[in-house]
Amino acid sequence: MEPSPDPARVEHASVDLNSDLGESFGAWRMGDDAAMLRLVTSANVACGFHAGDPSTMLATCRLAAENGVAVGAHVSYRDLAGFGRRSMDIPAVELRDELLYQLAALAGMARVAGTAVRYVKPHGALYNRIVHDEAQAAAVTEAVAGFDPSLPLLGLPGSAVERAAGARGLRFVREAFVDRGYRADGTLVPRTEPGAVLSDVAAIAARAVRIAREGVVEAADGALVAVAADSLCVHGDTPGAVRMAETVRRGLDEAGIAVRPFA
Repeated sequence: MEPSPDPARVEHASVDLNSDLGESFGAWRMGDDAAMLRLVTSANVACGFHAGDPSTMLATCRLAAENGVAVGAHVSYRDLAGFGRRSMDIPAVELRDELLYQLAALAGMARVAGTAVRYVKPHGALYNRIVHDEAQAAAVTEAVAGFDPSLPLLGLPGSAVERAAGARGLRFVREAFVDRGYRADGTLVPRTEPGAVLSDVAAIAARAVRIAREGVVEAADGALVAVAADSLCVHGDTPGAVRMAETVRRGLDEAGIAVRPFA
């Protein structure tokens, strides 16, 4: 990870704004996807393994297409009961194959909706695991490269999966989280600990602008962490998510930072 910020200002002319969407399941509703899809530029669509179902996947892809939002495959461990937030020790080959299954499923729904999968973002515990786990990171990149090597992979800067993507010639897009707590080493504060999820909307919007302009984020201990991010994530399942996304989008617009998809 990158523990200290670069003194030079990043000054992005543009940045992507992504959100985890399509996470409803059957009669259970999660978030307001229709409202979020009017605000974000990239949608990480659940592929049925941590959330989502065929009807939700298709409906979300259609809404994304109508709003000109890029569709990304939000792949995960096979963990509906735990919402994909439980780390799993599974063979790398099995993980690769389960990711391929999810990619193929969402690609089919996207095609019917008149759009296409344009990038891949791992979800939850898998996302955090491949920051350090070289074997699972390699499995993720093997799946993406096998399915479509032109697809960018969205993830945490300085991670094992970034290195694995580089080794396979995949484009890696660096992401920062505007509504999650950071540790001084650049990793996210686990959701089981205090300060993992932020709620001050104004502070979150200011944080998004600072990340886009300066490439730094303040960690839980006050340290400044370098995050040269091309995409900012605002979660769609947090309380007040739509208001948060509206405030972040307005803050970026007022700062003169164009918001557009990276893929």
